[in-house]
Amino acid sequence: MVREIRPAIIVVIVLTLITGLVYPLVVTGIAGVLFPYQAQGSLVRRGDTVVGSALIGQQFTSERYFHGRPSATTTPDPADPTKNVAAPYNAANSGGSNLGPSNKALIDRVHGDIDTLKKENASDPIPPDLVTTSGSGLDPDISPGAALFQVPRVAKARNVPEDRLRQLVSEHTQTRFLGLLGEPRVNVLALNMALDAAEK
Repeated sequence: MVREIRPAIIVVIVLTLITGLVYPLVVTGIAGVLFPYQAQGSLVRRGDTVVGSALIGQQFTSERYFHGRPSATTTPDPADPTKNVAAPYNAANSGGSNLGPSNKALIDRVHGDIDTLKKENASDPIPPDLVTTSGSGLDPDISPGAALFQVPRVAKARNVPEDRLRQLVSEHTQTRFLGLLGEPRVNVLALNMALDAAEK
């Protein structure tokens, strides 16, 4: 019996070292050499200061900036449902909302967002991604239509021509990967940084 258990224990230890230590270190090392930007989290810098990641959204609340998708990572406080105990775009709380389409909290939030967006731009239809969350709750991108929808508000807040902002959105629109995969998108952080840079 001992003769049978000993090889099994050795195999478990060896495989644990290979798959739990050697393999992750080798893959991390290769990624760090071949793809250093991505391996470090696709961090976006302004000078020497990290201002975010190209892969994780941020909450922009000022009228002077383009806003991203709503985040599903906020958690309502059980003691006071009008307050949240987790911040939007919290990577530690990534995941879609479990609220169903008939859930009152979800319906109220979407109707509130729609009312706010109609005040900002009553002439254009509201793009769905401005009122719906992504599967991860961390999406850093919006559709070009969602960015263009916000142009009148941002132009008014910054006192700049709408045509200039539409051009900026066009310049920051990423196309489908290889012309086939995904949808055209605009990274909100990159667009807002370009917006600030254009005013200098």
